[in-house]
Amino acid sequence: MPQADLSSEIGTALPYLRRYARALTGSQTSGDKYAAATLEAVLADREMIANASSAKVGLFGMFHGIWVTTGAPVTEEDDGPLKAAQGHLSRLTTNSREALLLHTIEEFPVSQVAEVMNISAEEAETLIETARQEMADGMSGRVLIIEDEAIIAMDLESIVADLGHRVTGVARTRDGARQLGSKETPDLILADIQLADNSSGVDAVNDLLKDLGERPVIFITAFPERLLTGDKPEPAFLISKPYSEEQVRSAISQAMFFSSTETLRA
Repeated sequence: MPQADLSSEIGTALPYLRRYARALTGSQTSGDKYAAATLEAVLADREMIANASSAKVGLFGMFHGIWVTTGAPVTEEDDGPLKAAQGHLSRLTTNSREALLLHTIEEFPVSQVAEVMNISAEEAETLIETARQEMADGMSGRVLIIEDEAIIAMDLESIVADLGHRVTGVARTRDGARQLGSKETPDLILADIQLADNSSGVDAVNDLLKDLGERPVIFITAFPERLLTGDKPEPAFLISKPYSEEQVRSAISQAMFFSSTETLRA
């Protein structure tokens, strides 16, 4: 690759490296120091970057080598959502949070996570799954259920409780959902589309998000085609009825995780 092209690709990847460094170290100051050290290493030896599958992968790989050599220190200089996200990540098994951040926040495929960390794809996959499981086990939150069928609502309550979360209430209508949301703010919303009084679960969710601000939502519905139209933003988490318990458990864990670490993408 020509040097000019390589420099351009490194420049394009650098903001993402700084984001990743911030997420790992716990502060922008520490993260930028690691990013600067990585750039110095690149200037001293461009071969590692040039021989990688992409300049971005090579840059992150060089960073990872420096990171593990220095013992992967984590500081806590931030407050608010970033500090909370760091708290969740700090409890993960060594190397698993690096793999998880590379895969979920930086959106590297597993093969490139493995390349960055200089491990096999199988090891990378194991680390990612370990981190996901530990994150699911270590997090708890408040969940509002919007579901008009009593048996399904009871089943969802049981799944939520088994995961260690607390149900703030079960709403059967749009108005009921808004009332419950005003009494106690949920961290996650599980919602059906068609409700008891022929009101819309989508409208109920939009009401809540308008009042409470953005938060993860999982739609569980027998009518997925009503949301998967392709002509407007579609939900990140959509489960079709009849659902399996594993589908719901996985969606809840992922939604809670992405909510807790969304600030790391900023």
